[in-house]
Amino acid sequence: MLKNVHLWLPAYFARRKPFPGPPPTHVFFCFVDHYEPLWLGASPEKGLERVRHWREEYPKMAGRFRDAEGRPPQHTFFYPAEEYRPELLGELSALCAAGYGEVEIHLHHDNDTAPHLRDGIEEYKLKLRGHGHLPSDGDGRTRYGFIHGNWCLDNSRRDGRWCGVNNELQVLRETGCYADFTLPSAPSECQTRKINSIYYATDDPQRPKSHDTGIDVRVGGRPTGDLLLIQGPLALNWHDRKFGLLPRIENADVAGQSPATASRVDNWIRQRVGVLGKPDWVFVKVHTHGCQEKNFSGAFGPTAVAMHEHLQRRYNDGRNFVLHYVTAREAYNLVKAAEAGKAGPPDQFRNFLLPPPPLTVRA
Repeated sequence: MLKNVHLWLPAYFARRKPFPGPPPTHVFFCFVDHYEPLWLGASPEKGLERVRHWREEYPKMAGRFRDAEGRPPQHTFFYPAEEYRPELLGELSALCAAGYGEVEIHLHHDNDTAPHLRDGIEEYKLKLRGHGHLPSDGDGRTRYGFIHGNWCLDNSRRDGRWCGVNNELQVLRETGCYADFTLPSAPSECQTRKINSIYYATDDPQRPKSHDTGIDVRVGGRPTGDLLLIQGPLALNWHDRKFGLLPRIENADVAGQSPATASRVDNWIRQRVGVLGKPDWVFVKVHTHGCQEKNFSGAFGPTAVAMHEHLQRRYNDGRNFVLHYVTAREAYNLVKAAEAGKAGPPDQFRNFLLPPPPLTVRA
């Protein structure tokens, strides 16, 4: 079916958004990036040029804005294992050490096996830790957030390409993944039926796409299954219609050809993605492929400035809305704090279970 809308549109129309509850609504804005410096087979020199441009330009943009706690916009760089080069991570580490974000794991793979995947992730964790990235839990175990390349989490393409591991959720859990941030992936066929949710998925090792359904995280609930998934908003965009008639798919992708306009930001927040029983906490996870030159504007250029100006003006008045810029790790911590029934100012729960990575601690 055209653009695979049959996978998720029934859930979109059937879903009842949580009632907002009394103000203020706390908006946790989480910008995750499929960060690929060697995109399109670029040379190491070109990759270094791209990352250095980020290091120079991102602070200029982010330094203009502050959330309710006085923090600048945070960017979570999901850096591909297959593109690892120490000099590129060094430049990115400097940007993170300056207080503008954190690095997590991104992976493209094809025709893979569970043992090979497990070994590869463990090896890559050691490399990232060598640069001061990735947090440790209370038992000293290295943890990480994950985004799957080509959207194909848990072997979710019908033809089996770009993954190959039907028990990928189990492998991620066993290697220390605290949450997956891949979705939404519409219009890809890898898009799940479950949308606009924060939920636990249980792996069926004999079948692909086990995260197609799951159990919503709720206040007073308990973890279940194999993996926590934190989805971004997925909706119809009736404001910017095709041919003036048909709605576009709103999949929270911030790109050169799809800038984050005020109407898009409002649509993201209207989906009210959150923890059941905590209607005053709304998680807005958007994504980009930020190391592609065509997308620089949406990450730190004029359209990024317009996005943050609207967030500040509309969603940080302190009465109806309170804005919090968060990394992927901090979003996870806040989800777990809500699940545990914690109350009070959200800022105290940014490090609820997982502390900052060593690089951030040293900064």
